[in-house]
Amino acid sequence: MNVKMKLPYLAIVAATAFSAGAHAEGVPLEKATLHGDETIQTPIGNIELQDSYFDDDASIRLFDEMDYQRASQAYIWSTPLVSITTWRDNQSKAYGVSKDTDFVVLESLKEKRGIVTGNLTTPYIFNFISLKPGPLQIDYPAGKTAGGVLDFWMRPVFDLGLTGPDKGQGATYIVVGPETDPSQYKKSGVHVYQSTTNNVLVGVRILDPDPAYYDKYVDSLRMGRVGHATEPSRFIRGKDVEWSATAPRGLAYWEKLSAILNEEPVRTIDKAWTAMLKPLGIEKGKDFAPSERQKTALLKGAAMGELMARNLQVTPRYTEVYWPGTSWYKSFDFHVEQEIADRAELDERTTWFYEAVASTKGMVNPQPGAGQIYMTTKRDSKGRLLRADKNYKLHVPKDVPVEQFWALTLYSENTRRAYNNGGKDLRSVNIDSRLKDLKRNADGSVDLYIGPKAPSGLESNHMRTVGDDGWFVYFRLYAPTQPFFDKSFKLSDFERLD
Repeated sequence: MNVKMKLPYLAIVAATAFSAGAHAEGVPLEKATLHGDETIQTPIGNIELQDSYFDDDASIRLFDEMDYQRASQAYIWSTPLVSITTWRDNQSKAYGVSKDTDFVVLESLKEKRGIVTGNLTTPYIFNFISLKPGPLQIDYPAGKTAGGVLDFWMRPVFDLGLTGPDKGQGATYIVVGPETDPSQYKKSGVHVYQSTTNNVLVGVRILDPDPAYYDKYVDSLRMGRVGHATEPSRFIRGKDVEWSATAPRGLAYWEKLSAILNEEPVRTIDKAWTAMLKPLGIEKGKDFAPSERQKTALLKGAAMGELMARNLQVTPRYTEVYWPGTSWYKSFDFHVEQEIADRAELDERTTWFYEAVASTKGMVNPQPGAGQIYMTTKRDSKGRLLRADKNYKLHVPKDVPVEQFWALTLYSENTRRAYNNGGKDLRSVNIDSRLKDLKRNADGSVDLYIGPKAPSGLESNHMRTVGDDGWFVYFRLYAPTQPFFDKSFKLSDFERLD
């Protein structure tokens, strides 16, 4: 397949081409003996061995290549950590967060467009807090909500609401940091959990369709440090500001990583990675002040690392499509722990956390009638990558297996945030089954359209693309039912119309 990918914002500077002397006489790298006098062809030019040694110039070039390769892979490893740190820092600044119990409420298109692949159908409520000053107590209200507490690798510490231990009935939770013994807080009627990171995210979506429930929720929720009285939180709402949680590029990416590593303990599973970062000028307990040589490796590594992450996101080679014969993948296709008995699920989590944020057991392991499913595709019915300058149709069969509703949301491939097509409301980049003006076919099915031009009379079923801003979608099923799980329900691919 001839695939053309446009990546206009990446500085693609990879040390993979042979230097001018690379084609001189010598043995290919894979056939080198590394013994005696030998000229070895490598991607960084020829390496000349004399009595099995090489000169200082070759030594420098090998270190440069070593550090570049390490930076590329470190980008992949650190993607979830840098992504959530960027989210915390940029959201706090945009919304004027001043107390560690403040919550930010995202409702409008501008607000939700800041979140990486945020849903556009229900309000988001977010809090970031550090457990370093002491354990956190949450007196959580009853009601139809879904959410959870996540550590800064974006792994769920526990779910809240309908998919949590309280099952929507409300409960008291205590969460302690990685260096605190949770057993001292255990008591009847209280759910106690330990986070592996000092920083945590408390995230909630309100599912109750009654607008009055929001006020009830806000009035009932209490948070505070254990040992102190829990108090109502401040909910920052209605700011309608533009902001971005997309991880930065270039040196800013590594500055963010260095800063968060200084806030967190190093997990055993990550020690090899922090060892690889040290020669690059990123070391726990030290400020980020790379030399010019280190900057070069970091800049090249960040660019190549993002290309590799994007390649995994577009073509996840470790898994198969969910419906055979289509290009639809189940978006979150790994374990919430991000590791299994014999390995860390590195490529799997990179795919998700380059493209999205957060994870809860309810969204990863939904049961029939509960939780959410996220389906995604980047190709049309002929296997071609989706383009912003072409028009497409998606046929959605009648009776989509959901107890709540389904939604199709449009995202930018460059930012992975809600697509910016100039629209002012959520409807411009999100269509869901609850919309009263959605035009349905005689049999109850729906045809949805994406592209520069809406079909005449079907404007309400259309989302517009612009320029060369490549796009992808999430098809979300809220409270999916059995036909999704046994695959008797199936979505077809997008059909290109021109």
